[in-house]
Amino acid sequence: MSESAGGPKVVTERSAEDEVVRQQKIIQALLDRIDREARGQRSDFAQFQNNVILENQVRAQTAELESAVVENREINQSLAAARLKMAQEIDERKRVQAALEKEKDEQRALIQKLESAQNQLLQSEQLASIGQLAAGLAHEINNPIGFINSNLSTLQTYAADMLRLIAVYERHTARRELDPAALAEVEAVRQAIDIDYLREDIASLIAESIDGAVRVHRIVQDMRDFSRVGDDGWQFADLHHGLDSTLNIVGGEIKDRAQIVKALGDLPEVECLPCQINQVFMNLLMNAAQACEGGGTITLSSGADGEWVWIDVADTGCGIAAEHLTKIFDPFFTTKPVGQGAGLGLSVSYGIAKRHGGCLEVESHLGRGARFRLCLPVRQRPVNDDRSPPCRCPTDSKCA
Repeated sequence: MSESAGGPKVVTERSAEDEVVRQQKIIQALLDRIDREARGQRSDFAQFQNNVILENQVRAQTAELESAVVENREINQSLAAARLKMAQEIDERKRVQAALEKEKDEQRALIQKLESAQNQLLQSEQLASIGQLAAGLAHEINNPIGFINSNLSTLQTYAADMLRLIAVYERHTARRELDPAALAEVEAVRQAIDIDYLREDIASLIAESIDGAVRVHRIVQDMRDFSRVGDDGWQFADLHHGLDSTLNIVGGEIKDRAQIVKALGDLPEVECLPCQINQVFMNLLMNAAQACEGGGTITLSSGADGEWVWIDVADTGCGIAAEHLTKIFDPFFTTKPVGQGAGLGLSVSYGIAKRHGGCLEVESHLGRGARFRLCLPVRQRPVNDDRSPPCRCPTDSKCA
């Protein structure tokens, strides 16, 4: 009984152990299942969290993209507006440029007209000056012409006497002998024509006639140079030569009114329009002579200062009133009686000085005379408008 009793007991214990193992397996399986399910639940939650984060990131990036698109649209609109404005500005500038070009063309045409008018005015002033000097010039030319004519008449008589003496010599020398009667006839003719005086006077008459012819030629040459309508262009000229040439022309008007005193310095040749500068000299000299109506002195002086030269025309005449000093260079201003001046001489002279890049100044006291100074650069400086270059005269603070 014991064996059989013991046998089943062993089987039961084994079955229990097996059951425990099976139950443990079941429990382990359940635990594993529970663990898997728990892990699965944790994985879904993490994925959910990741999805939420990604969704938020997508939404943020979408918002940024939409903002960028809106900003880009605004930038494109701004660029389009700027391009339109730029195109309008370009068109406006083109219109302004066209208007400026048209204005420049009109200014060029106006400058040409002004130059033509200035040349006509200068010519008119030259002709007026020549007209005023006509009587004096006629006298200056008539004097040498008169004694040349007289000398020629005397030379004609002398020539006839010389020919008479030669004829006597020829008549007697043809016979190859001179008897006392022939010698007496020759000596009689020699005494009659005063051959010794003829020798001296013929040389003197010829010299005087040549001098008179030179004087006439010089006056005519000076008049031709002065009355030249146009000019030969800018050239280097001797201002002292031009001053002397002008004095030859106006000498007849000055000599009975004033004494000329020269105190000229050394001047280099100056780049200028010589005939126009001579016009300035004439106007200044004529004004000075007219100011010395009761007699006086006209002093001509000159000098150089670096790249500038100056020429003074000073007189001891009546002077200029203080209230007139600011007006004397104005066109048509004159203090002379009606019919004795058009008031253009100093205005034209002032314009010529400015055209040369120089200036014309005046200093005067009523009753104590006047001094006019013409300042000119030795060389013309290139400027945008060479018709009216700026004055840089070192002797005139108003022009510097």
